[in-house]
This record gives sequence, C-alpha cells and structure tokens, in this order.
Amino acid sequence: MSTSPGIVPPYLLARIAAVQEENWARAADAAHRTLAAPREYRPVRSRLRLSIQEPGTLVAEATPAPDREISDAKHREVLPGTRVRGEDDPATGDVSVDEAFDGLGATYDFWWDSYARDSIDGSGSSLLATVHYGRDYDNAFWNGERMVFGDGDDEVFRGFTRSLSVIAHELAHGVIEDEGGLLYRGQSGALNESIADVFGALAEQHRDGQTVDEATWLIGEGIFTDAVQGVALRSLKAPGTAYDDDVLGKDPQPAHMRDYVETRDDNGGVHINSGIPNHAFYLTAKALGGHAWERAGLIWYRTLTSGTLPSTADFTAFARATLAAAAAEYGEESEEVAAVRAGWTGVGVIPDDRQAES
Repeated sequence: MSTSPGIVPPYLLARIAAVQEENWARAADAAHRTLAAPREYRPVRSRLRLSIQEPGTLVAEATPAPDREISDAKHREVLPGTRVRGEDDPATGDVSVDEAFDGLGATYDFWWDSYARDSIDGSGSSLLATVHYGRDYDNAFWNGERMVFGDGDDEVFRGFTRSLSVIAHELAHGVIEDEGGLLYRGQSGALNESIADVFGALAEQHRDGQTVDEATWLIGEGIFTDAVQGVALRSLKAPGTAYDDDVLGKDPQPAHMRDYVETRDDNGGVHINSGIPNHAFYLTAKALGGHAWERAGLIWYRTLTSGTLPSTADFTAFARATLAAAAAEYGEESEEVAAVRAGWTGVGVIPDDRQAES
C-alpha cells in the first residue's frame, strides 16, 4: 500500500509550480520541491475523569488517554527528527509543535468520545508527528506511521498545523488503513479521501461543539495566506467553491455524478471526485440535524468498520453499505435510513426510487 499524496492535491501543487510571475517565485519553487520530495512509507495510557452525579456523588472514571510524541525535522526531509515534546511535557513555545500536539489530542478525543475508538488502531497506538519538515514544504501527510507537517511557503500556504481538519483528515487515513483500506485509485480512492475529509470535518466540529448548521464544513480553513482568493482546500457543504484564484485556479470538485471528472491525473481524480461522497455526507447530516458526528458520523463509522467493505468499493457500493449500516443501527424504516438515502440520491449516486415511481 502506498502513502497518500497529502492534504494538498498534486494537481494544485503542479499549478503553483508552473507559475512564472516573479512575485510567486518562492511559492513556485516550494511547490516544485514538494512534488519532488520522496516520502517513506511504513506500514495504553489512561486518564481519570471526574464527574458529579445526583445526588452530589463524585464519580471517578478511568478512560484511555492519548500517547503523543512530537519531533522536529529542523527543515530537513528526514524522519522522524528530534523528539521535542511528549505526553507529559509542557508546551514548548514553538507554535507548530504545540499546535500539532493539541491537534492530535483533539483528534484522539473525537474518536474516543464519539465511537469509543482508542487511537488510530483502536488499541491505544501512539500518535506520532513531525513538524518543520523540509524547507517551504507545501503539504502535510500521513506516512503509515506518523503525521508529517511542512511549514508552507508563506506566499500560498501557511503552516499546516493550524488546521485541525487537516490533522484529523490525515490521521483518518490511518484509521481507514487499519480497517482494511480502500484502494487509492478511482472511486475507491475518492472514497478514501472523502472518508478522511468527513472525519476531519467532524473532529473540528466535535472540538468546537458545533451543530450541522453552525459548522463551516471546510477542510483546511486558515492554511491559505491572505494573498489567495479562497477560504480552504475543500468544502463538503458546497464542493467547487473553496477557492477561485488567479494562481490556483478554481476549485474543481464536483458535487454531483453528472459532473464526475474522468482523468488519469491524481490517481484517477481521487481529490477531485471525493466532492461527490463528501456532499452526500453533508446532505445526510443536514437532514438529521444536531451534531453530525452522533448519527451521520456513526453510520459512516459503522460502514468503515463493518469488515465487509471491499477495498475496491465504488460510490454505489459504499452508498449501499451506508444504507445497510443505518438500517442495522436504527431500523429499516428509520429517519436515519431516509436521510442516508436522500444524501446519495441528492448527488446522483443511487436512483431516487420515489421519482421513478411517479
């Protein structure tokens, strides 16, 4: 299995690398070197929670806790780098180190609080990250063992540790791999990217306590500099609207199967066509309301962890699997099944039987 290309799609880096304007020279050089950089792939703690219950009884509960370790590559493309912060160490004052540490913790809390999953493998595996990778490195990626963060070029991209959706997205690739993986090509690859986006967005919403309507549904909000006309890398709520910039071009993600992009680039468009299942999840969550991780997210999690999802699943197979997971969890005639069906029919992946009957 090969590593994913990172949170920033290769087509976007290629576009930046091709820019000729002098004022974008640093960004173009950074994008070129980011594309060329090799990336090696390598396939329990506890904490005490106190609560007061009626009538005023203090209850102590031991729950799993993250085991985090942050290393500093010191602008070299060598992993893991020098260890700079562990689980019991204080903040370092290095913004990237401390943001990565906090982001890993927030992601861990999301998986545990929402689905009782103890870390990436469900068995308390350590959460490892390396910051300050390379010089002007324009990406963040999961290499099968740890999170790796570049600092960006300061012309197009800021540091990648500032976005929890980026951190949680990449860690979700680890969860996907642990559950059997999805072949990183074509529709199964787009599903791989989409599931990582879904849980990246949900981790951010969980940290902030946001409802479906309060959330931005953006992936990578805040990683662009002010020079870029855009708010994020992707939008689950409105695929194709995250950016529209003279240098970067327009966000190419479709939101419906009628606009599916046939391409050989980007492993068959895995970062582009992921907009379709992304929007299906958003429509499902919107129909259910409340906190998206509670019902819509649980259905997607049950689907991923069912043990029955083939590694080559296409959009239709995954849609059917989510319907089966919703029915098993909530019942065939439930509101949840109806919402899942509406999500997938809304993006044209499965037919709307009601329209066919009318």
